[in-house]
Amino acid sequence: MGHPPTPDHSAPPLPEGPCDLVTVPARQGLEAVDILRRGACDAVGPVLHDDGCDTLGFLVPPGTAAAWDVPGSTCTETDGRGLSLNPEPPVEGSDWLLPPGEADLATDPAVLRQALGEAARLIEAADNCR
Repeated sequence: MGHPPTPDHSAPPLPEGPCDLVTVPARQGLEAVDILRRGACDAVGPVLHDDGCDTLGFLVPPGTAAAWDVPGSTCTETDGRGLSLNPEPPVEGSDWLLPPGEADLATDPAVLRQALGEAARLIEAADNCR
């Protein structure tokens, strides 16, 4: 989120077009959200979670799926099939972890790739300490 709405500034507009969706296991996704939110800038866009809280989905700019290659995650290309940023969760059986309006318009894929890598390393280190 660039800034909270105030009388002088309104919330950023939502994009009109579709977004792609990067899906990751919930544990890695939650770590990545923390990493992104602790960064120097607010780099995380809207994030979905499924009803079972097994996965998180990061909304990313359209076209991201064509070059997405992060192990342990998938990126779904929407081709305009209705996955866009609006107040209602775009996927049945999901809800917003970070809803539109409380987050940037979409997560930068390069920044997300780095955060997911760091999250995987942190999880591996924590698991190896047991």
